[in-house]
Parts: sequence; structure tokens; C-alpha cells
Amino acid sequence: MSKEKKQPKVVIFSTPACPWCGRVKMYLRQRGIRFKDIDVSRDRAAARDMVRRSGQMGVPVLLIGSRPIVGFNRPLIDRLLGLK
Repeated sequence: MSKEKKQPKVVIFSTPACPWCGRVKMYLRQRGIRFKDIDVSRDRAAARDMVRRSGQMGVPVLLIGSRPIVGFNRPLIDRLLGLK
């Protein structure tokens, strides 16, 4: 049995001016987590999708698998990604 678990798909809805967006992306990079970054200030359809999924207009919003996380909720991010 392999010790490495497959990483769930991670998507970050963000804007360039959002300081918390930068922090969460840096946090994930430092831990080797791959993610797709979507700039909702440039993509109206993605912004609507983010609001539909999370009920929130603010960023960052992360999707880990299909689970939305609003803001930089490190304990929840760690739990869903299996980080310690």
C-alpha cells in the first residue's frame, strides 16, 4: 500500500489585491500543495460560480474537492488535505 495519498483537487478563487489570498497561496506552496488559482476580478463567470458554491462574495474561497472554505481557515484546510 502506498504511503502517499492522492491530493484532492484544490481551487482558489482570489483577486490580486487580496492579502489573505496571497497568504493562503504561499501557505499551500510551502506545503507542496498544487492548486488552480482563479482571479474572480477578471472572470465574471468564475465569480458567480464562487458565490453559488460558497454563498460568499469575499475572497479567498478555496474548494478542496467539492468542499468550499471561506477565508484562510488553516485548521480546516490542514484537516481536509491531511496535513499536520
